[in-house]
Amino acid sequence: MKLVHQINLAFGLSLVLILSVTAILLHYVLLDHFIGTEKNDLKTLSAAMSASITKAGDLTMSPVLTTGAAVTMPNSNITATLIPADVEAFVTDFNGNVLSGTLSVSGTTGMVSSDTWTEAVPANLSKFTAVTSSSIKDLWKGTDGRYVMDVSPIPQGTLTLLTPMSKIKAIEQALLGRLILVICIVGAIMFLLSLFITKRLIQPLMNLKQELKKVKERHFTDVQLVRAGGEIGAVAQTVYEMAGELNRFNEVQKQFFQNASHELKTPLMSIAGYAEGIRDGIFEGENVRKGLDVILGESSRLGKIVTEMTLLAKLDSEEDVFKPSKVSLNELLTETSERVNPLLVKKGLTLHIACPENKELFIMADQDKLLQALLNVVTNAARYAKEEIHITANLEKGKIALSVSDDGPGFPQELLPTLFHRFVKGKDGESGLGLAIARAIVERCGGLIQATNRKEGGAVVSFGFPAAQRV
Repeated sequence: MKLVHQINLAFGLSLVLILSVTAILLHYVLLDHFIGTEKNDLKTLSAAMSASITKAGDLTMSPVLTTGAAVTMPNSNITATLIPADVEAFVTDFNGNVLSGTLSVSGTTGMVSSDTWTEAVPANLSKFTAVTSSSIKDLWKGTDGRYVMDVSPIPQGTLTLLTPMSKIKAIEQALLGRLILVICIVGAIMFLLSLFITKRLIQPLMNLKQELKKVKERHFTDVQLVRAGGEIGAVAQTVYEMAGELNRFNEVQKQFFQNASHELKTPLMSIAGYAEGIRDGIFEGENVRKGLDVILGESSRLGKIVTEMTLLAKLDSEEDVFKPSKVSLNELLTETSERVNPLLVKKGLTLHIACPENKELFIMADQDKLLQALLNVVTNAARYAKEEIHITANLEKGKIALSVSDDGPGFPQELLPTLFHRFVKGKDGESGLGLAIARAIVERCGGLIQATNRKEGGAVVSFGFPAAQRV
C-alpha cells in the first residue's frame, strides 16, 4: 500500500475513533445534565407543594394533588401548585400507604376534611407501573431506573414526585442526533482537508523517490533539487548534495584510474624496453649496466607507487590499519627533523622548529602514520625551498595548530583546489601521492590539513588537531 493511502487510512480510522468516543461522551454528559436538571426542577416543585400542603389548614390532613391544573384554596394566601402533565405526585402516610381522594375545604375556616382520603394508587402512576408499598420503597431507594424522583417529608407523611426517564432520553436522543450530525459533517470536511494536505506533503516525497532512482542508476548529473519545507526539504537538500559528491567522487575515481595507469605504465615501459634491449644484445658493455640500473630504479619507483596506492586504499577503507594513541608532538617533530636531516644537508637547507616552551603537546593519532604524513609534507617543502623551512606548533583554544612553511616559489594557484588529490603533482613532483596520503592520515586523526601561499613568498601547509590530555 502506498504511503499516501496508509496515511489517509490511519487518519480516517483515528477520526472515526475520536468521533465515536466523542459521541459516547456526549451521550452520557447530556444524559447526566438532563437528569440533574430534572431533579432540580422536581426539588423546586416539591418544596413549593410541601409549603402549600402545610399551609392548607390542619397539618394532619393532606389535600389531593391534581396534575395539569392549579387548585386555589379559599384562604387567599394559599394556592395549590400547578403540577406538569409528565410529573406524577402522590402522598404516602408514615406506613408507606398511598393516599388519594377529593379536597374538601370549609368556606369559613378553610379546613381540610379528613374523611375524603382513602388508600389508592394514583391514576397517572398506574400507567407506568403497578405501584404497591414495596414498589414505592424501591423508588425511594433509587433502584428503579425508569424514573427520576424527588422525595420530601411533610407533616402528613411523604410527598413523592417522579417523572419517567423515557421523556428525558427522548430529549437527549434528539439533541444528541443533531450534535452527531454536526460532528459527522465537520469530520467529513476534516477528512477531505486531510486528503489535500497529505497530497501536498507526499508529493515532495514522490519527487524525491524519482531523484533517488537517478542516484541508483548512477545518473548523478541528472539529479534535481526537490523544493520542499521542513525535514523533507532538509532530506531533499542532502540527497542533492550527496548526488553532487558522488558525481565528484566518480570523476575522481575515473581520473585516478587514468593517472594510475599512466604512472604505472611509464616505469613498466622503461623496464620492458631495457630488458628487451639487453636480451636482444642491443646494449653491450657499460650500456648493459646502465640498462640494469634503469630497470632497478624504475622497479623501485614502481614498488613505491604500488605501496603508496595500497596505503591510500587501506586508509580509505575500514581496515584496522590505524591504531591511535596519545602522541607527543614535541617528540614527533624531533624525529621528523632527524629523518629529513640527510636530505636537508644534501640540499643545504636549514630546518627551524618552534614549539611552546615548557609545555608538551599531545595528539590522539597513530604515531607511525602521522610521522609519515609530516615526512611527506616536509620532504615536499624541501623539494622547492631555497634556504629555510619552518615548522611551528602552538596551542589555540584547545586545538593544536601546526604549520610547515618554506621560502620557495609557492604552490601554483591552479593546483591549490586539487593539491591533495591523488596523482596531482607540480613541477619536479614524484608520484603525486605524498600529499594525498598526508591528508588521509590527518583526517583519520580527526584533524584538518590545508595549503596556502605566503604573502612574502613560499608555501604553507597548515594542520589542525584536537588536543589530547597527557597520559
